[in-house]
Amino acid sequence: MVNTVTGAIAPTALGLTLMHEHIIFGYPGYQGDVSLGGWDAERARTEVKTQVALAQSFGVKTLVDATPNECGRDPEFLKAISEETGLQIVCATGYYYEGEGGTTYFKFRSALTDIAKEIYDMMMTEVTVGIGKTGIKAGVIKLASSKDVITDYEKVFFLAGARVAQETGLPIITHTQEGTMGPAQARLLTEAGVPPNKIMIGHMDGNMNLAYHEETLAYGVRVAFDRCGIQMMVGMPFDNQRIDLFAQLVQKGYVERLHLSHDVICSWLGRPLEMPAPVAELMKNWHLGNVFQNILPGLQAQGLTDAQVRQIMVENPQALFS
Repeated sequence: MVNTVTGAIAPTALGLTLMHEHIIFGYPGYQGDVSLGGWDAERARTEVKTQVALAQSFGVKTLVDATPNECGRDPEFLKAISEETGLQIVCATGYYYEGEGGTTYFKFRSALTDIAKEIYDMMMTEVTVGIGKTGIKAGVIKLASSKDVITDYEKVFFLAGARVAQETGLPIITHTQEGTMGPAQARLLTEAGVPPNKIMIGHMDGNMNLAYHEETLAYGVRVAFDRCGIQMMVGMPFDNQRIDLFAQLVQKGYVERLHLSHDVICSWLGRPLEMPAPVAELMKNWHLGNVFQNILPGLQAQGLTDAQVRQIMVENPQALFS
């Protein structure tokens, strides 16, 4: 069964699924900007429901919310959105990578206690009992690493998450900073005993090296091109480059282990984010419809079949959660 914010469902009930998005998200520190960036629940609800309606217009039935614990994850808000829209939402348990996460809490505690056990206990509680006092169970484990390294701090989360995945059967989804460390993540998790079919290495579309992707896939894991529409960051590819590389991976026979998503933030926590005009133009397709409006048509122009579209968007998520 798959834990959603409104209860457990069978993997076959997932339907068309976006595997890595964010209903709400805030970089740690947003909590202190209360005078000018305080929580506006109605604004957030309007922004989120606009994005959800767009996704649902293309038949999306399920969304995996990959928001880390310290970045504003709010299971009760997710449940409210799910009940209002009918979108099935899977909530994550996990912390963000060291460079942009809220690291001080567990780093401080590490001088006094065994944080490996504390992190394991936290994740296990959230997937088997519930998050806080909400009774809402996380349905996926979120792990993240830095650019060109998995730090000692991050490795504690990887090993704790691997243990929880083994004991519960929950899948793991990851963040690779700028598409680096994919093979290292796959090696670390599989050597820790996680079945490779239960691992989705994320943000791999930050790296346009075909050999790098095949090195990662050689571990038997799944690979996600899940930042479709993000074209502003240094080193990030354009969507046409994503399409070309993804098509090559399909042609090489990896279609059963490939995923597509956007990493969209439907509503920012803290002050609303205003992008400069040149950046906004580059990012104009960063929304929950981009995969369906641009990425899949581009792939179909390169030979992707309707059956392969269903494989990627419906059957692969089912297999990850099965």
